[in-house]
Amino acid sequence: MKTEQALQTASPVKTAKTKKNFRWTVVIWLLIGGIINYLDRTNLSIAAPAMIEELDLNMTHIGLLGTIFSWTYAVMQLPSGWLIDKFGAKRVYSIAVLWWSIATALTGACNKLLTLIGARFLLGVGEAPCMPSNAKITSEWFPKSERGLATGFWDASSKVGPALAPPILVALQVAFGWRGLFFITGAVGIVFILLFMKFYKSPDQSKLLSKEEYDYIKAEGGASTDTVETTNIKWRQLFKYKSVWGMIFGFFCTIWIWNIFLTFLPLYLLNTQNVTFKELGIYASIPWIGGIVGNLGGGYITKVLADKKICSPINAKRGLIAISALLAAVFVIILPFVHGLAITITLMTLALCVISAITGSAWALSSDVAPPAMVGSVGAIQNFGGYFGGAFAPLVTGIILDATGSYSAAFISGGIIAGFAAFFYWFIVKEPIKTSET
Repeated sequence: MKTEQALQTASPVKTAKTKKNFRWTVVIWLLIGGIINYLDRTNLSIAAPAMIEELDLNMTHIGLLGTIFSWTYAVMQLPSGWLIDKFGAKRVYSIAVLWWSIATALTGACNKLLTLIGARFLLGVGEAPCMPSNAKITSEWFPKSERGLATGFWDASSKVGPALAPPILVALQVAFGWRGLFFITGAVGIVFILLFMKFYKSPDQSKLLSKEEYDYIKAEGGASTDTVETTNIKWRQLFKYKSVWGMIFGFFCTIWIWNIFLTFLPLYLLNTQNVTFKELGIYASIPWIGGIVGNLGGGYITKVLADKKICSPINAKRGLIAISALLAAVFVIILPFVHGLAITITLMTLALCVISAITGSAWALSSDVAPPAMVGSVGAIQNFGGYFGGAFAPLVTGIILDATGSYSAAFISGGIIAGFAAFFYWFIVKEPIKTSET
């Protein structure tokens, strides 16, 4: 075992950067899994027009389905983080992907609103462990200075998925109908997880990871095993820390506007910009490209700031989040006041760019705030806060649309809420959790 080899090394481990980069291949697994995750939650927004027509639904019903998923997803974050820290990320993640893939396929068999609610409930349960598992795996495979960039890569899946979704899902729906859309995307997830279970290994078990690279990862707090770790802090005690509450409320502010885009962006273009369904495959993808840029760019900026010792890794992420949140507020509030497809797409792209910079840095922040044994739990608690509150955004937006016929109130209020993320992450999330072991 590499752990034993490292312990037997008498000289201090060098912290100079290694030329070996096998660790970065792990990000590919997380990226692909995340893309499938978001394809399976985004397919509702693409299938919505056909479902509304065939099943006699309305905008409030679509918003309700988005809320059911998000609320279930949020509540299940809490046991997910605990399970990941207790039983290991690979085991919990594998069960989760299989679960949500089956739930996705079941959606295609639904004929009534009640059965759709049940399918979205099951989807929320299954998808909950995905991002906390990714955060845990990142803390095992990467040193602290690189976690922001690594997280930016896999969190970009939450933008790559929606970016790929319109052209891919529109094509699938045109060819196979909205039911076939859910059947096919569910099958893709099952194939992926079978491959992941066979080939993914933790740092201590990987035969392809060199000792040089392993020592480099371990020197900055990585290379934990995928087995049970211990700490003197109990799970419930995490709620005593101010930084944890700052992460909860800060992520709520971010996910509120995120959920509005995720559920209603295609419908917004169809309803306000005279975009046809076939054109939707192109235009609905463009804003999510901004999200990809925000994820990768934000991760790169925090890495440079930490590498050059301009600020600590935790402060680099906090600062980037605060600036991005204020910019997000400006872009989102302006959106309903502009006219024309080009300027609308531009503002959406800029908004998703900075919102994505927040989500990537927020997930990476969990490994800076939490002790190694609690990374999954803290990340899940933060995500719980985001999606528990943000779960109501699609429903509120749907109600506003049915009552007023306008998106203005939804975007203006969403922009204001997004701006408050700057306050919570900068003024409340200040220090890592201290333990008697550190």
